[in-house]
Amino acid sequence: MTTEPAVTFPGPKRIPYPGGCVLEPGPYALEYLLKWPADITVNGRVHPNEPVFPFIRALLAEPDKYGLTPGEAQAARDRYLTLAGQALEQEGGDRAWLTRELDR
Repeated sequence: MTTEPAVTFPGPKRIPYPGGCVLEPGPYALEYLLKWPADITVNGRVHPNEPVFPFIRALLAEPDKYGLTPGEAQAARDRYLTLAGQALEQEGGDRAWLTRELDR
């Protein structure tokens, strides 16, 4: 029997890189993923269209405020790093950039 994680959210869709004289695709993707919004579900409660990165940081800072254990907040962080990291790598970025941002 598989249990649903306490925190769920979809992965980012393709990053809308505009091209041209904007940042290189990797850094642009990082900036996008730090603001990327999604519907985030925490223990069955939906938080619609929330920027995922700051939400994950809030979960890590105060897991009990959201009814989570520190381990559940860490699992949400890991999910973010996996999903956003894959999107970042597709644009030539490095998943370690996201880790560094979360650890600030």
